[in-house]
Amino acid sequence: MTTVANLAKVDPSVMEAALYVFNNTYNLAPASNPHPGPEVKTVFQRRDLLSRAGGSGNASKWLDSAYDDDGWWALAWIAAYDVTGSDDYLELAEGIFAALTAAWGTNCGGGGLPWNPTSTYVNAITNELFLSVAAHLANRSLSKRDEYISWAQRQWDWFSAQGFMGENDTINDGLLDNCQNNGQNVWSYNQGVVLGGLVELNKAAPDATLLESANAIAQAAIETLANANMIIHDSCEPNNCAPDATQFKGIFIRNLSMLQKVSPNHIYKQVIDSCARSIWANDRNSQNQMGVDWAGPFQGPADMSTHSSAMDALVAAIYG
Repeated sequence: MTTVANLAKVDPSVMEAALYVFNNTYNLAPASNPHPGPEVKTVFQRRDLLSRAGGSGNASKWLDSAYDDDGWWALAWIAAYDVTGSDDYLELAEGIFAALTAAWGTNCGGGGLPWNPTSTYVNAITNELFLSVAAHLANRSLSKRDEYISWAQRQWDWFSAQGFMGENDTINDGLLDNCQNNGQNVWSYNQGVVLGGLVELNKAAPDATLLESANAIAQAAIETLANANMIIHDSCEPNNCAPDATQFKGIFIRNLSMLQKVSPNHIYKQVIDSCARSIWANDRNSQNQMGVDWAGPFQGPADMSTHSSAMDALVAAIYG
């Protein structure tokens, strides 16, 4: 849905389809939620935080016992708001974020979020999403701007003080029970979401150190994940990325594009353009479906995850 929103920003011809996607998802997706809102009964005591106008605007219908999933939904609805200006979408994102705040603060260093309400695992992506949602909302919900800035700054101060980053500025998957870096994979999406969060926070509350950190992470990620032709790869490729990791690289490029807009670097542009051109030339079948290995050759199966990830790179190249 975020990919569709970003495409609609640069290609008005898809706007009608995008509006249909947003409206259809808003009205029908909660009924398909496999685990709607159980954390409301456990962690979230302030039910007033979750309530919005009736229907799908009730944030509890979108919560599914995985805080990272909740963060993805919030960012998707912010993207839909950016395209449509619909307050319903922005309010839903705010309600989801309000729910997430109730889970903050009982982990390593007295802050952050665990992966889910019953887990002790503190992973990078959940906390990067919390940062990014707060920072995005700070630039869109002006009546609560200071509150969202405070949450984003608080989260970044906590995150950057923990052991998520390796010595070379790449971000590992999460923390061990002793709050040390777990040394697991340097996934591309963990290098990406934080970039968008820092870009949005710097926009809301300018601080040169935020973009300095973003550039250090981005450049370390490229050095670690790009091949000689500047094509990004995750370590699971080509056969072991399903079902989730097939989408990771697009998330990285989507957020790298955000950084490129405010802190241009020829290396970022080279990576974005190289990935997009290689996808179109080498990782596309006769039905214009795109696979997981952007360097090619195309290897199925292609699905909505591999295709939307590749689309993220194509849209980023359009943005320039």
